[in-house]
Amino acid sequence: MNELDNHTFRLAVAQFDQAAEQMKLDPNLRERLTLPERSLIVSVPVRMDDGTVKVFTGYRVKHDSSRGPSKGGIRYHPDVNLGEVAALAMWMTWKCALAGLPYGGAKGGVQVAPEQLSRGELQRLTRRYAAEIFPLIGPDKDVPAPDVGTDAQVMAWIMDTYSQQMGFAVPGVVTGKPLSIGGSLGREEATGRGVVDVTLEAMQHLGMDVRGATVAVQGFGNVGSHTARIMQEAGAKVIAVSDKTGGLYNPKGLDIPDLLTRYRSAGRQSLCDIKMGEAVTNEELLGLDCTVLVPAALSEQITQHNAAKVRCRILAEGANGPTTLEADRILIANGVFIIPDILANSGGVIVSYFEWVQDVQRFFWKEQDIRDRLHEIITEAFHRTLQFATTRQVSMRMAALMSGIDKVAQAHLARGLYP
Repeated sequence: MNELDNHTFRLAVAQFDQAAEQMKLDPNLRERLTLPERSLIVSVPVRMDDGTVKVFTGYRVKHDSSRGPSKGGIRYHPDVNLGEVAALAMWMTWKCALAGLPYGGAKGGVQVAPEQLSRGELQRLTRRYAAEIFPLIGPDKDVPAPDVGTDAQVMAWIMDTYSQQMGFAVPGVVTGKPLSIGGSLGREEATGRGVVDVTLEAMQHLGMDVRGATVAVQGFGNVGSHTARIMQEAGAKVIAVSDKTGGLYNPKGLDIPDLLTRYRSAGRQSLCDIKMGEAVTNEELLGLDCTVLVPAALSEQITQHNAAKVRCRILAEGANGPTTLEADRILIANGVFIIPDILANSGGVIVSYFEWVQDVQRFFWKEQDIRDRLHEIITEAFHRTLQFATTRQVSMRMAALMSGIDKVAQAHLARGLYP
């Protein structure tokens, strides 16, 4: 437990404990589900471009595999540690169960700032990390995907490294790959599209019209940028976006396609340098008066210290764990409708599941089929969670957690304890 002890893991466990208490979960199951099934720490030596060898630390954590192979992203970030990875793996378990996917949760990462590496260094780091976690991963064991700091190219290198070890191509070992080696249409935008799907359902439930609604998005990476773009396409007005350096605010609305073009052409250096609105800090963005706020950056952005300043009607959590339990209570008391992370950002793992199925079957679907199936699964999960919350008189977060945990608990009870 001490090795896992950090604030993100404590948040994940506190959420689990609160849900388990309300569920009156069997104490034996509670004990089993608090800790991950398997945790691996690896050294990742990399020959740098200057000829020196630098050793990075990598992780892969499998939280649960009672319902099928484990599933979860790989992040490259300087702050990656075992506790954070274990927390993210736990959230993935509940997320997959809530969506009804035949997966358990896993997560991985390397403690590195990827933007400081050359392409060659990044490739060598990825291949060595893949070789070190090779015994744990596989299409029937544990299936990685992109996360913060990784992308389709990183997944391609992992797929190739694994395939070289096996002696034949194994596209199903990772998801989020390029289309040329078994990737799926619609995967890149999947998490953002899922955020929009459940946000629109929440707006309909609350009797709100998307036309004229205002949206602020913290984080302009894969999730945030696609969320902003698709929300604008749906008729909403995106008034603010930000990245790690700060952001832009325009009460008349930002032109997201134009902003994306400029941001990409500038090498994604800084949104603040693009003259399309007023400069705004990440903290200020969270306090903007808007219909929908989407925290799509890192965890624990909304805390007891700033929750009272949040002035949105709907909080759709694009990131994992962006809101602390103390902040939850403040937001709910202020009438904010929260779409919790394990529901709101599950579009990524849902379409990853589609990619895995397509790889296994060697049969690929049209993009509209993928969007339709994503919409069906995630909106059904939203309405199940909403009904659970209403019936049991609990928050949306507790409803989502309790639903997911119950499915995992039932699987453990059915399978029993070995030996």
